[in-house]
Amino acid sequence: MRLLGPSNMSRQWHQFNLYLGIGVLILALAGCQTAESRARKEITTLRVHLEVRPEPTGQTDTITVFRENPVELTIEKSPFLTEVHVASAKLVEVFGVPTIQIQLNRSGTWLLEQYTTAYRGRRMAIFSQFGKQPDRARWLAAPLIRQRIADGFLVFTPDASREEAERIVRGLNNLVARRKARDF
Repeated sequence: MRLLGPSNMSRQWHQFNLYLGIGVLILALAGCQTAESRARKEITTLRVHLEVRPEPTGQTDTITVFRENPVELTIEKSPFLTEVHVASAKLVEVFGVPTIQIQLNRSGTWLLEQYTTAYRGRRMAIFSQFGKQPDRARWLAAPLIRQRIADGFLVFTPDASREEAERIVRGLNNLVARRKARDF
């Protein structure tokens, strides 16, 4: 009786190759994600705060907006709009500059109208956390409230590169899609 003859060694080698091939295939399928599938997983947060006078109560915070020409603002710590109020987001070109256009849901539209009516002449500070993990967080803009906004569209030019603006928009839309899928 031969235990380690040529036929047994050959069969063991083929079994090893089969197991190795299956293992490599499983790793390849589990580990390989396309850029598109990674992009669908990205999410973005959005916080819109109102500019206020400093208060000793601890309900305000001082922030710096814009990296190139910094502007210091005092804001309410609690945002009046968040990503929960976003119905959709879009990147548009305004005079060749990437601009983010956010359409708000019904409650967000109502809040934006109330705040822009009551606080004309103040700024809205817009904060976002975005990226793969999300790994980037930054104050994006501080538009001045010039008039009542009743149509539910918040439009601003972010302090971000085109790629970052695309990620912000994609992450907001991914979050909206997840919310819709969960609700149905």
